[in-house]
Amino acid sequence: MESSSSLVLLSQISFFPQNSKNHLVFKNKPRFHRLNCQKMFVPGFGEASPEAKAAKNLNNFFTYVAVQIVTAQLESYNFEAYEELMEFLGRHSLNDGDKFCSTLMRESSRHKTLALRILEVRSAYCKNDFEWDNLERLAKEMIEDSNTKLMREYVSETSRQT
Repeated sequence: MESSSSLVLLSQISFFPQNSKNHLVFKNKPRFHRLNCQKMFVPGFGEASPEAKAAKNLNNFFTYVAVQIVTAQLESYNFEAYEELMEFLGRHSLNDGDKFCSTLMRESSRHKTLALRILEVRSAYCKNDFEWDNLERLAKEMIEDSNTKLMREYVSETSRQT
């Protein structure tokens, strides 16, 4: 498939009062944008694409997974470190994985070692163990199943009312 660049004219509509009766008029301001692909434009994401936002969420999720793996490992062979990590988890949120690891590193030298282990496990899990193809397949199936279910429910509800 050949990718072609095309020029698209978009109009920005502004409203300006025309006279004292507050009549509104349209004023078109043409803006040119070069499109290099055939994908959907997704408004409202600011500087980041939806994929970048999803990657950030996956980064936080991989931190969560790494913490689960490290705590399970520590519980079986280093209970003192396990207790320290669990105590730290009780005081700090895992919602932002990078912030969590940064704070853990600065807690103490023992905590720094735990943080480095979490970073190592997070990276290894992402690169070697996470099933990216399975994620894509499951996400697509979930969307299709959810869409079908919602449409069936709607048709069922609206057909009963007549």
